Amino acid sequence: MNNYFIILASGQSKRFNSNKPKQYIKYKNKALFEHSLDKATSSKLFKKIILVVNDKKQIKKKYSNNILIIKGGKERSDSSLIALKYIKRFKPTNVLIHDAARPNFTIKLLRKLIKSLKTNKASIPVISSKDSIKYRVKNELFNLDKKNSYLTQTPQAFKFKDIYDLSIKQKNIIQDEATLFINTNLKMKFIDGETLNNKITFKEDINNIKTYFGIGFDVHRLIKDKKLYLGGIKIPFHSGLKGHSDGDVILHSIIDALLGAMRKKDIGTFFPDNKNKFKNIRSPKMLKPIIKILYKNNFYINNLDINLICEQPKVSKYRTKIINALSRLLNLDKDLINLKGKTVEKLGLIGKEKAIACEVICSISQ
Repeated sequence: MNNYFIILASGQSKRFNSNKPKQYIKYKNKALFEHSLDKATSSKLFKKIILVVNDKKQIKKKYSNNILIIKGGKERSDSSLIALKYIKRFKPTNVLIHDAARPNFTIKLLRKLIKSLKTNKASIPVISSKDSIKYRVKNELFNLDKKNSYLTQTPQAFKFKDIYDLSIKQKNIIQDEATLFINTNLKMKFIDGETLNNKITFKEDINNIKTYFGIGFDVHRLIKDKKLYLGGIKIPFHSGLKGHSDGDVILHSIIDALLGAMRKKDIGTFFPDNKNKFKNIRSPKMLKPIIKILYKNNFYINNLDINLICEQPKVSKYRTKIINALSRLLNLDKDLINLKGKTVEKLGLIGKEKAIACEVICSISQ
């Protein structure tokens, strides 16, 4: 395996009409470029992944050592050449070049492209146009035959030596690397692309997603000599929450909110309190299969709003730690989680510090 993956994320996004460059806009709860980064990483097909950006300061996260971040050029073709020059030192066999604005490709497509390079110098994913296509030559208009017209996508896959040699000689601005092969009459292989591998160009491209909401609620009594868990972490306190599990009201409420949004009944359906195998189970273990169901049904979390209802402990003291823990457990950006502390003005069991309750509203999209 001597494959390299280049992600071009240094465009100016003029047509997106936003103060923030398109590649850093949140899409399905993460920055647009991170979808390509995560898929390339999880595929385990690449020795190095090169992320080409216009401003390295915009990248806040720390990534693994096989992810290299470099500064791109003024035009897309400039950035591509900069990246190819950069990886030449590693002596790659194959390279895939991808636009960060296409977040919806699959790992299956990556495998098909690399397999195709065993017998081809270049492999390009294409789809047929659903629309009739007109072509202008000066003042004349022509219809193009849809059967012989192709819409090219990325990632585009190449033998490194061939694409490097062509890129070095190229003087003009090009729209994609396949153009280099077309301009020099070199053969390339077209493979079936993916209909969902659309390019995000305008704001409207990310604003037509269906959203669902769920509400979760849980309450447990406090008892002495038991550990208190809230949001998956241990909180120093004189009492813990009584329950069949560890009584973590935050995670239980999140689970119920997610199940509600997915129309999947409630937490008791999955973890009945009359089953010994769930006795004293930690709530992160309860959350894990629910997240799997979320992903299996192609949902992602947009945001969580949490009310922790108690007199003590004070939420402000542990807010950051709880949000960090939830971020890790849910694989969700911390900015998409809000945690508020509410009291009940000394009323009832909660007011007498004999119970803690929690309510959660979540938003998910498919």
